[in-house]
Amino acid sequence: MPASVVLLIVIAAFAIFYVANAIKIVSQYQKGLVARFGKYRRLADPGLNFIVPFIESMQRVDMREQVVDVPPQEVITKDNVVVTVDAVVYYQATDPVKLKYNVANFILAATKLAQTNLRNVVGDLQLDEALTSREKINTQLRQILDDATDVWGTRVVRVEIQRIEPPPDVTSAMHRQMKAERERRAVVTEAEGQKRSAILRAEGVKQARVLEAEGQAEAIKRVAEADKYQKLTVAEGEGQAIERVFRAIHTGDPTPDLITIRYLDALQGIADGKATKIFLPIETSGILGSLGAIKELWAAQADQPQQPQQ
Repeated sequence: MPASVVLLIVIAAFAIFYVANAIKIVSQYQKGLVARFGKYRRLADPGLNFIVPFIESMQRVDMREQVVDVPPQEVITKDNVVVTVDAVVYYQATDPVKLKYNVANFILAATKLAQTNLRNVVGDLQLDEALTSREKINTQLRQILDDATDVWGTRVVRVEIQRIEPPPDVTSAMHRQMKAERERRAVVTEAEGQKRSAILRAEGVKQARVLEAEGQAEAIKRVAEADKYQKLTVAEGEGQAIERVFRAIHTGDPTPDLITIRYLDALQGIADGKATKIFLPIETSGILGSLGAIKELWAAQADQPQQPQQ
């Protein structure tokens, strides 16, 4: 093979290798750091980028949100109880230059920083407060880590406490305490229910008696009104009957004889054998006179001769 052909092949291979090393593709979620002879020169955006091979180099930095798992560790609370705590830290790169050149191993640095501050935050709390104040711990720890990692070009998005686990004996005591508290609440709730039920029953009985009394009063009132109306009606009827009898007597113009006869009929009704005593009116002289007149009338009729029958 001629030397010229070999030279051409070498040049072509070098050109392909040069172009291949000069073309750099940066993904959408990345940023490219271009350094020339080891010194930072520029920032490459996502897409197709070109560098000078053998002179410039590119390092890609992931700009997506990352997760740092803080290993479990024992922490002594303010009331001297040893608890096991672990957490998860979510961070996102804001400055790829600082993230690449200001810290050698960001994951290790963030983990140690989170462990230290987690001990400080939980150590300032009582056990009960630590168990019930996870949101408070998350907020304080996120603020501390965010301020500390700002120099590294990152932003701490959030911190989540995964577990706060007391010792087994403390856990057992807490379970007994919670059981006793639940039983106490159940007794109180039952007593309040019984009290409320008794009050409602008493109010119901009271309301029923009030309604019954009101009904009886209304019934008595209506009966009295009906009796009054009946008496008025009877009185009016009797008055009208007396008035009609009086008018009939005066219209018929009765004779003393007729009055005497009616009087005797009335006496016969009074003296029906049931009464032991009979009281006659004082004014009887006129009636006795009428009786004498009636006797004479009957005697005259008896003296008259009877006519023979045909």
